[in-house]
Amino acid sequence: MSNSEDTPQFEIFRDCLSAAIVEHMTKSSTKAKRRTKKTRHVTSQAAPTSNSQTPNDAEDIADFTDYIATQTFESVPADLQSLTHATWTADPDLQTRYALPLTGADVSAIVPTLDPDVADSLTIYGIIDGLSRGVPELLAPVLTEYITALTAPPPPPRATRNQADGCELCGRDWIPLTYHHLIPRFVHEKVVRRGWHPPEDLDNVAWLCRLCHSFVHRFAGHEELARHYYTVELLLAEEDVAKFAKSRRGRPSSSRSKRHASHQCRVVEMVESAYNGWGA
Repeated sequence: MSNSEDTPQFEIFRDCLSAAIVEHMTKSSTKAKRRTKKTRHVTSQAAPTSNSQTPNDAEDIADFTDYIATQTFESVPADLQSLTHATWTADPDLQTRYALPLTGADVSAIVPTLDPDVADSLTIYGIIDGLSRGVPELLAPVLTEYITALTAPPPPPRATRNQADGCELCGRDWIPLTYHHLIPRFVHEKVVRRGWHPPEDLDNVAWLCRLCHSFVHRFAGHEELARHYYTVELLLAEEDVAKFAKSRRGRPSSSRSKRHASHQCRVVEMVESAYNGWGA
């Protein structure tokens, strides 16, 4: 696995691409079933046709979308692979080169080389036809959605509460959480003046239980937190923090298999939602 796959950007790209592929596959399948119903005479005793895929089918789609996303993302330019709100707002040239919405012609220029297996696989599944709808036409709205998601201004701290399933250090989810400014407010002015972080990052927060929150501030002072421990990952990389968090309740490791399992769950939900939305 390349480093680019172990990033929030890849996760967002894969979700955007998965949604587009699932929409096309489920729409095509539903239309085919409707045509079959119109041309076949079925007795009342016949078993009804199911309008939803089995979990195995959805898991196969998840594996397929993961493969296509992985192969495609490797061909995306590096500045898009690492795109953030901060890099976008600080670089007018970036905004010009990737002016939204992107078209198929834009994508052909952005991703001039792509593993031929990607197009072959998409053609086999009937997602593209190589004529009116090729890989660039499929990827244009996907990359547009991807860029839009990554360049959106960060929400205010309290608006992110529902995104936290539990304390981001120890993982406990049955106790109240508080938000911890990853770049402490007491040093915001100094941080910007010295160029340690862009102003857009000042309101980045982590949702922590009171015990972990207090430990973090005992572990390091405001300036040290701002300079060296401004993400949850950087905090957990420190042995003392990791031991403390584990002593409260072990935090699951961020393994490739667990990320893929999470992706499978999201795709299953996409498939079920699509079929429920279109009906029989």
